[in-house]
Amino acid sequence: MRAAMAAAEVGDDVWGEDPTVKRLEERMAQLLGKRSSVYVPSGTMGNLASVAAQSRPGDEVIVDAQAHVVVYEVGGAAAVAGVQLRLLDGFEGIPDAGMVRDAVCEDDIHQPTSRLLCVENTHNRRGGAAIAVERIRECADAAHDCGLRVHCDGARLFNAAAALDCSVSALAAPCDTVSVCLSKGLGAPVGSVVAGDADVIGEVRRWRKRLGGGMRQAGIIAAAGIYALDHNVARLRDDHANARLIASRVRESTGAAVAEPTVPTNIVLIETRADAHDVVRAAAEQGVLVTRVGPHAVRCVTHLDVGEVECRRAADVLALTLSRA
Repeated sequence: MRAAMAAAEVGDDVWGEDPTVKRLEERMAQLLGKRSSVYVPSGTMGNLASVAAQSRPGDEVIVDAQAHVVVYEVGGAAAVAGVQLRLLDGFEGIPDAGMVRDAVCEDDIHQPTSRLLCVENTHNRRGGAAIAVERIRECADAAHDCGLRVHCDGARLFNAAAALDCSVSALAAPCDTVSVCLSKGLGAPVGSVVAGDADVIGEVRRWRKRLGGGMRQAGIIAAAGIYALDHNVARLRDDHANARLIASRVRESTGAAVAEPTVPTNIVLIETRADAHDVVRAAAEQGVLVTRVGPHAVRCVTHLDVGEVECRRAADVLALTLSRA
């Protein structure tokens, strides 16, 4: 990957002159079954630009209460795009058609205009749940019937496709826009791509510039994204297997509950009796890094930099830490 970055042909991407960025954007649009795409520095920027491009200040966006857009994006939808969020609590973070219809505001001057539905696949805070095409289509169709557009935060969409044994284009098809991260499971150092029809991607590109995301010789990092697509997609199932290994060993050793018992992808949410800060600290002292996701919950994420041996050791450390807590 480093060699590909060093050898990348570059240009000024703000002016649309970087050939490597163009290759990445064209390839991602094709993979996702969309007409156009734009390379952005981060998934947070991709989501915010997508929300802003498909709404107006004062509009309402319907989204799961535990979505990344709500929990981990510093209130950008409200602070920058000026939209209000209507929070739902669907199974695995995805509302059914009835929930979507019930959440859409009536045509009433007292209420905001419902403009956009956001879904997340896989769903980070729902234990890496991989959402099947049929469920995405059901809620997206309901949103479209009510005049809303649909954005998918597909930061880990390739993980979902691997778990569900389907294509990323099938998962993206019901949605008007989709953002995909190149630096999570795929292992690039930086960057995400937003795909959709040409008009909305033009607006996303404008918002990218407004948010300070226009880059000059970005081919250096785009080349890493292309390398990741070439070499790191097929191996995602290894990460899923390692996540299940961690969950199984921790559960068997301590009886600790795992939020998504089947562990469908590469995220393990473990419930703890002790304060999660203490668990994170104790594990870190043994060289195992996990994240606090609640007062009594920690998150483990597997990726291409850790193999089965490392994951077995991590599981043993976590089991010992939890048993002592």
